[in-house]
Amino acid sequence: MEKFFWDSFSQFSDRIALQEGQREVTYAELGIMADEFVSNIDTRSLVFCICRNCVEAVAGYVGMLRKRIVPVMLSESIDSELYNNLLKIYRPQYVLCPKEFCPDVEESQIGAYKLVRNSFEAIDLYSELALMLTTSGSTGSPKFVRQSYKNIQKNTESIVSYLGIRDDDRAITTLPLNYTYGLSIVQSHLMAGARLVLTELTFFDRGFWNYFKETGATTFGAVPYTYQMLDKLRFLRMDIPSLRYITQAGGRLGEELHLKFAEGMRQKGKDFIVMYGATEATARMSYVPGDYSVSKAGSIGVAIPGGRFELVDVDGGTITEPEVVGELIYYGDNVTLGYAEIREDLSRADERNGRLETGDMAKMDQDGFYYVVGRKKRFLKLFGNRVNLVEVEDLFSKAGYDTACVGRDDHMAIFTTSNKNSEMVDFISAKTGINRTAFTVFYVSEIPHNESGKVLYSELQKLIEV
Repeated sequence: MEKFFWDSFSQFSDRIALQEGQREVTYAELGIMADEFVSNIDTRSLVFCICRNCVEAVAGYVGMLRKRIVPVMLSESIDSELYNNLLKIYRPQYVLCPKEFCPDVEESQIGAYKLVRNSFEAIDLYSELALMLTTSGSTGSPKFVRQSYKNIQKNTESIVSYLGIRDDDRAITTLPLNYTYGLSIVQSHLMAGARLVLTELTFFDRGFWNYFKETGATTFGAVPYTYQMLDKLRFLRMDIPSLRYITQAGGRLGEELHLKFAEGMRQKGKDFIVMYGATEATARMSYVPGDYSVSKAGSIGVAIPGGRFELVDVDGGTITEPEVVGELIYYGDNVTLGYAEIREDLSRADERNGRLETGDMAKMDQDGFYYVVGRKKRFLKLFGNRVNLVEVEDLFSKAGYDTACVGRDDHMAIFTTSNKNSEMVDFISAKTGINRTAFTVFYVSEIPHNESGKVLYSELQKLIEV
């Protein structure tokens, strides 16, 4: 059987793996704690893991990987209606959660977490199924991405390689564990024997930067919206001697801001690494090497080690000429097994066989660097969350609103015949868990349709681009 990085941390035994405030946990202690967490969970069980950036959540996750238990990673702030719906659909045997998440249930407690056993019967899980992550931006869909053990191992190896992660690096957690980007940072630093500095503080909390400096953090990751805020906070003027490099993923940053951070970090003698990925590719598919961050601003870079891209035209032919737009296809061992929408899907085998249609339209320049120019289908990335506009419209429809949604990354325009702007923004923000500033509601007397009854989204898109 193949050995995975989480199976043994013996080579890092005495090194600090996790730091949370003043609490430090060595790799040896993490291994022991991880095994204790899952000692009462049956192998190949399905477990809802309610995520928080803390020692217990990381230890529980590692323990589940080691014992081949399948976690479904969910946000602690998940909408209660969605959570209950997921319980009914997937029927997990256990829930691992913060004590406050289910205060009325008396079960075994492990530090700040508790393990709740449900009465649901076991299911025959596909032997290589390792992990379930949401891909819909929590819009109410039960759809998850099914990731395999090989997916996680291979993508993590690649990330460690191209970022050059060292055992003296200290990554501070600025993203949640249930988000593929945040989880990839945890996994890549554990593979390298580095330290994870755990915190629930955000860039905008007064104590975050003090904690950053006190712990000697060397790196963090952030999504486009966060970089917009960091720009307003004048991050590039901050003096942070321990910082080595920063990364960006979760959507298109925009060429101007990409260039600003690339030049600013270069002046400090540090790296700014822009990356491109998807939950369907475990995490990462491409990156812009630090040396090219300025000259290739706006690019998604080159394929990660072990992966490759292909551009396909409308007839399915391969595009080899530069500057010709086609659909971006990715190939690699990190391409995940497929989706799950019902419990029975968890027994399905690999349905993609290493090939992923990204849904992005892209082109390649003369140097082999790729640039995304648009989406093939109706998805947006809002503050790092991939959101299906069709699902958003369905949510509004069920709530009694007539809507049509368009937009661009980090902003959604909601056209409606209901004159209840503020109420609708509050509604969708609560349902998705995405900041209300990502949404703008526009009142229209009627939503335009063509003769076939299809919404004319192109006409609505023009209205927001005027």
